[in-house]
Order: sequence, then structure tokens, then C-alpha cells
Amino acid sequence: MFRGSFVALITPMTEQGQVDVASLSKLVDFHLKQGSDGLVIMGTTGEAATLSLAEQHAVLQQVCQQVNGQIPVLAGNGAMATSDAIEKTRYFADLPIDGYLTVTPFYNKPTQKGMLAHFQAVAAATDKPVLLYNVPGRTGVDLLPETVAELAKVPNIVGIKEATGSLTRLTALQQLCPANFLLLSGDDASFADFMLAGGHGVISVTANVAPATMAAICQAAGAGDVERVKTLDSRLQALHRDLFIESNPIPTKWALKHMGLIQSDFLRLPLTRLEPINQSAIEQALQQAGI
Repeated sequence: MFRGSFVALITPMTEQGQVDVASLSKLVDFHLKQGSDGLVIMGTTGEAATLSLAEQHAVLQQVCQQVNGQIPVLAGNGAMATSDAIEKTRYFADLPIDGYLTVTPFYNKPTQKGMLAHFQAVAAATDKPVLLYNVPGRTGVDLLPETVAELAKVPNIVGIKEATGSLTRLTALQQLCPANFLLLSGDDASFADFMLAGGHGVISVTANVAPATMAAICQAAGAGDVERVKTLDSRLQALHRDLFIESNPIPTKWALKHMGLIQSDFLRLPLTRLEPINQSAIEQALQQAGI
């Protein structure tokens, strides 16, 4: 279902701050041709926090129409309030998306009991598959393996994007969750080892700029070709690091503009463009990746 290299897609914008539909179309075409296994729209990388629900819906609609079932499309539906996450889920219900990526509530720091109830309620608002998303470095809360195992009992909660970068966490999830529960990495720097340790895929920032290589690493890991995984991933290590030299997706937008894939690296406030002092690091990382 949701395996391999999924791109946490950016949302391109014009210099006036509107969604750039032409650049968005170009990006989707790029990923279809480069072999990405799926797209995640309106996540952190897609700047969902600064887009209205109507704008998010329009972006998802355009992507779904263009993809036309060729690869899965997941929609981010996370929110601080459970009621808001449910509202967003229902607002997207008319779209032909393949599932939802639901991040833990952020800032308000719910307990494990609160997160359990939150995800159960959001999953109950849709018949589509739901992927949990744990990223403590951004949200301030950590969805523990024991809670994930309880949530895995919900029929349409099918997996998790685990962004702690911890292989110990992966092992715990493998031990506690059913074998068919999808375990996707949310940490590019460690995803190759995650895959070799039995992970099913990645939801990636790096895949925005190096989709073919990211997909190839996933394929090699699935085939047990450790040497190829290590060789390919070594080319991307600088990208894995430097695409976070400033807050995501600031460096990725600059890189995509540098590559000629989007017209502008505009971001809505409070995010601002990449500082000139950091541009050379991104250029060098792209060169190291063969881009």
C-alpha cells in the first residue's frame, strides 16, 4: 500500500505569495517521471500551517487530478485540536486521496492517553487509511510504541511515520505491532539503516530534490542489497544534513529554484528565504548528489 519513497512535497508559491499552480504541476510531473512511490501533500514541508483549508483543498485536488491514480497521494490532516483535525479530514473527504498522514497534536502536549483518544477520534472520521506521524522534535510530544501498538488495533490506522531517527524505536515498534503495520522513516539521515532493519519506506524531504536516488535506495533495501544502499545513500548524506541547515522547507525551496523546478523560493511568514551564507552548502550538497 504505502511503501517505498514518498515525497513530503513542498508547496510552490509565486513572489506574491499565492500557490504557483504551474510549478506545482511541474513538480508532480517530475516525481512521476523520477519514480517516486507516493506523494504526501500538506504536511510540514508543504507549509500547511500557513495555508487556508480552501488552499489546501485546491492543492490536493490539482495533485490528485494530475497523478490520476498512478501513485498514492496522502493528505496531511494534523491539528492541535482533535475537532480541527476531524474538520480537516471531512473537508478533504470529497477528494480521491489514498489516505491521511496525521501528526500528533503539537504545542499543547497531550498525554499518551490523550493522543490515543485523539487518533481514535480522527480515524473514526474517515474510512480511508490513516498513518500516524511521530516527530517529537517539532511537536513536543513523543508517541510511544506501546500507544502505537494500541492504535494499530484500529482497522484503518495502518502504519506510522516515525521521525525520531532511532533504530531502537523501530525495533520496539516491530516487536509490539502486527507484521502488516507499516513502519515508515521520517528521518532522512537515518532512513537507509531504518530500511535495512526492516522498515517499509520513507516519507522524505530529500526526495523533493533527489527522488530517483531515494526510490532506488528503497528498492535496493527491499532486495537486501546492502552495498548498493550504502553507496547510494553516501551520495545523499550532505543533502540529508543541509536541507535542514535552516527550518524545513526553507533550504528545499531554495534548492528546487536553483534546479529550475520552481519559479520562486517564496515562503509565507513566519518562514523566510534561505540566508545567502547557507546557499553554498546546498549547492555543494546537490553536486555531491550528482544533481
